[in-house]
Amino acid sequence: MALLSQSQRALHGCNILSSHPRDVESRYKYRCPAVEHQRDSSYNFSNQPRPVENRSKYREPISEQSHKHYGNIMYDPRVVRGITCAPHAIPTTAQVEAAELERQQEIRRRALARRKAKEKPKPMTPEPLQGRKHIDVQTERYLEELSDIIQVTDIQCQTDALLDRPSTPLFIPAKSGKDVGTQIEEGELFDFDIEVKPVLEVLVGKSVEQALLEVMEEEELAHLKSQRMAFEVLRNSELAEVQRLEEQERRHSKEKMRRIAQQKEELEKERETAEKVAARAYTRQYLADLLPRIFTSLRGHGYFYDTVERDIETNFLPWLVDEVHTSLEKRYIATQMLDSIINDAVQKRLESFADLESQAAQSDS
Repeated sequence: MALLSQSQRALHGCNILSSHPRDVESRYKYRCPAVEHQRDSSYNFSNQPRPVENRSKYREPISEQSHKHYGNIMYDPRVVRGITCAPHAIPTTAQVEAAELERQQEIRRRALARRKAKEKPKPMTPEPLQGRKHIDVQTERYLEELSDIIQVTDIQCQTDALLDRPSTPLFIPAKSGKDVGTQIEEGELFDFDIEVKPVLEVLVGKSVEQALLEVMEEEELAHLKSQRMAFEVLRNSELAEVQRLEEQERRHSKEKMRRIAQQKEELEKERETAEKVAARAYTRQYLADLLPRIFTSLRGHGYFYDTVERDIETNFLPWLVDEVHTSLEKRYIATQMLDSIINDAVQKRLESFADLESQAAQSDS
């Protein structure tokens, strides 16, 4: 950081600070002792020499400005130049920046005050009691009667009648010169019979010429009409011939396509017939030995059978077995019933014999 030397600090005693003493001497009539001392003494810089930084042509914005270490005191903004006793003039840009900074601070302060006012709860009037209601009451020191009737006062005034401006008279220039007259007899200046001849000749010539032009135009229109009719007849005949040729060509193309399709169908049928014949011959050759083997295999697995034998096996034999089983069950039931009857009779006979023995024993005793 560049600093002032002792000789430059001495300039403050004379209220003059300048980097060139010669400019000071030429600007003021007297000589300051500090300037004389600075002229005699050599300049000493407190920091080590360093290369001067490159300066841009234009000033950078405040947000992009960085703190620079100035190597030359001539570019150090902290050094005040000029008379120190006079009030220091602030640059215009610095004033603008200070005003902008103050305005931003004021805006920030107002926003903070509004935020605090919003956050602070506002006092509210308590709810009225049951059966009562709030009414607006004047709280000013001097009461004023309020009314919805507007006081109106009529005031009239009369102005003087204004007269209309009269119309501006026509401008008539003043007469100048002398009046002179002359006498012209009949036929001296104009003869109608003589003067009307060229006019009549022009009118008659133009009428005849226009009539001739109209007749020629009618003849030309009739000629054009006849030519148009002949052209239409020729065109219609040519169109009919063209349509006949187109229809003939269409029939020929249709017949050609039909013949081509028919030929394709015949070729397709011939190809299919050849394929069928080949397939039939191959099938016969392949199935010559296949059919006996298949029938033999099916007969061995029971797929070919005698209908009477199969009917006996499937219908008669099951019925016969069921009937035999039923008859056997009936015989078994009859045998069991007979055994039970015999058993009951034997038991009764034994009981009767036992009773007789007991009675005989009682009688003997």
